[in-house]
Amino acid sequence: MNRRSSLTFGILLILLGAWFLAIQLVPGLENWIDKYGDWPLWIVGIGVIFLVSAVASGVSGLAVPGSIVSGIGGILWYQNSTGYWESWAYVWTLIIGFVGIGVFIMHTLDGNYRQAFKEGGATIFTSAVMFLIFGSFFRYIFGEEPFLGEYWPVLLIVWGFWLLVKPIFIKPPRKSSVEVEMVVETEE
Repeated sequence: MNRRSSLTFGILLILLGAWFLAIQLVPGLENWIDKYGDWPLWIVGIGVIFLVSAVASGVSGLAVPGSIVSGIGGILWYQNSTGYWESWAYVWTLIIGFVGIGVFIMHTLDGNYRQAFKEGGATIFTSAVMFLIFGSFFRYIFGEEPFLGEYWPVLLIVWGFWLLVKPIFIKPPRKSSVEVEMVVETEE
């Protein structure tokens, strides 16, 4: 086991042990967990452990699964608390945003701020637009008020327009081309 993975695993064990020790030593904590600690919060907690490990151990890649697991746990907590399970029809689009948040945190921990905004920010933006579009559409189908009222189709127009003009304003990085001349000699 290399030093970095040993450090990460050690931090995970310390956090897990501290949690179980706190449950045993802090009076009322177990009762509080039973009363308010719905099962989705355990999922959020696992994601938070990944995030803390990413920061503490310097293994920035752990931020991506940490944000995904925490985010899904948050969605499940909301749905379990409200009973609004129909929201899965559109709330899945937030998972894309959780990936973007994880990528943003990962690049920020590595000191690549430009990359964080470029990759993470674009993914978060895409997720937010998709959430508003799908959410408005399905809320309309479910007989509920769409997020933007009767103007939710404007999001489709704006997103389509963005896809048309994006290549004009955002140029992909130029790849250097190297010409290679191939000489084939034949025997005569």
